[in-house]
Amino acid sequence: MKARLKWVQDVMWVAESETGHAVVMDGAPEIGGRNLGMRPMEMLLLGMGGCTAMDVISILKKSREQVTDCEIQMEAKRAEDHPKVFTAIHVHFIVTGKALKEATVKRAIDLSAEKYCSASIMLGKTASITHDYEIREES
Repeated sequence: MKARLKWVQDVMWVAESETGHAVVMDGAPEIGGRNLGMRPMEMLLLGMGGCTAMDVISILKKSREQVTDCEIQMEAKRAEDHPKVFTAIHVHFIVTGKALKEATVKRAIDLSAEKYCSASIMLGKTASITHDYEIREES
């Protein structure tokens, strides 16, 4: 995997992935930024969320569950001192569908956390990662 970052000004960067997608990263005004893009640590947290979300939906679809929506809410705490690594991350899944089986939803989340989500497993080396979920019935 390759990536490229191009400095724009101050602490602003354009980050481009090997697949050609780009995002702007910027810092807070107190460190010289203009708050015009996501912070790198925000992107790291969102990357973990995207990784586990893709796993969970894929597992549920392979299990023939009728998922119609999924939302993931995340909250992270960071160390006070440098390096300000993530120390705790909580992931809350809201899975919506028709006649979803709770055991299958739980299993999909556990499989992602313990086996498939490389981002979660990597961040789990410094952070305590917890998960919970709610299932909503499609009306």
